[in-house]
Amino acid sequence: MTVTIVKPIKKLTVKKFNIRNLFFVFLLAFGSFISSDSLKKAITSEYRDPNNILRDEYRNPYETLTFFGIEPSMKVVELSPGGGWYTEILANYLNDSGELIAAHFDENSNNNYLKKSRKKFEKKMNSISVYENVKIVNLTSKLSTPQSVDAVLTFRNLHNWLGPTMDSIFANSFKVLKPGGIFGVVEHRAEEGTSIEKMKKSGYVTEEHAIEIAKKHGFVLVSKSEINSNPKDSKNYEKGVWTLPPSFRLKEKNKAKYLAIGESDRMTLLFKKP
Repeated sequence: MTVTIVKPIKKLTVKKFNIRNLFFVFLLAFGSFISSDSLKKAITSEYRDPNNILRDEYRNPYETLTFFGIEPSMKVVELSPGGGWYTEILANYLNDSGELIAAHFDENSNNNYLKKSRKKFEKKMNSISVYENVKIVNLTSKLSTPQSVDAVLTFRNLHNWLGPTMDSIFANSFKVLKPGGIFGVVEHRAEEGTSIEKMKKSGYVTEEHAIEIAKKHGFVLVSKSEINSNPKDSKNYEKGVWTLPPSFRLKEKNKAKYLAIGESDRMTLLFKKP
């Protein structure tokens, strides 16, 4: 008699499909897409000054703000916004669900240039509704309440602060940031070994010095980017960085040459508050 042995079929184990995890991943991806789309819309907005848009090829706002990890729901401080080149973008981008604080020159300054610059900026912020939620504070005062801010950003300002002013501004920035908060720096980049005096005269600052001061006040360097680098920039001009566009301090003298070089070579540094 032939006996047929039937082996028992192994029970298939099917891992439970975790809908919650999948939904979370979807939300992250969707949120990233929405942020990216919102930023692109802010950069291409009709509210931006056409002359400012011409500078996008040198200043790379989309790549820079993406590198810094700026999200539309964040509370952001922009240090010394000048005429509002980045403010135009940030105010629009943060308008619906975030908050922008512009830390400008002291409104009661004895320096007429600083006072006029502040008034001009205020006039711009009052010109259209997309800027109405921008809060303006004095750069040298308390920027916000302690540990209340997601990101502090500065663009091409360090050369104006070299010395005690930089220490004060970096310390105040650290104070208002939440733990894990972002400190983003873009600055004209000097050759390593450049003296402080030459930095002041030329308008270029070494990465080494910027990082040293940031670390001194508690920041941790997370990453560097070459988004805003320019290998054509020799950093050796009669009128320093202001020889190049958009300043053209030498006016028409060799203007075509400097236009071909473009804007300065810049460091782009991402720090965080531990």
